[in-house]
Amino acid sequence: MTRTLPQPAREAIEIVTVLQALADPVRLEIVRELAQETEPRSCALEEYDLDITAATLSHHWRVLREAGLTTTTVEGRRRWIVLRRDDLQARFPGLLDAVLA
Repeated sequence: MTRTLPQPAREAIEIVTVLQALADPVRLEIVRELAQETEPRSCALEEYDLDITAATLSHHWRVLREAGLTTTTVEGRRRWIVLRRDDLQARFPGLLDAVLA
């Protein structure tokens, strides 16, 4: 069974919350990595070149999801994450490209 973790609707994504989430250097690096992908990516720590604990990465995933930057899908014990590029572009045209440039 697949389910999606709670996240804000497109129209509820707020610019201040997005920018606060992106202000953290680790989260910005995560978003940069996700921006290079078109398919959902595993949330597992070993998938990323980050010097943090699994618990800290889990916290960053939650902040990104609750800010509206990512979607997390749960399939059994696996979690997949994808950047909400289309939603962010619709809400704040050009923001993601500007932040990642």
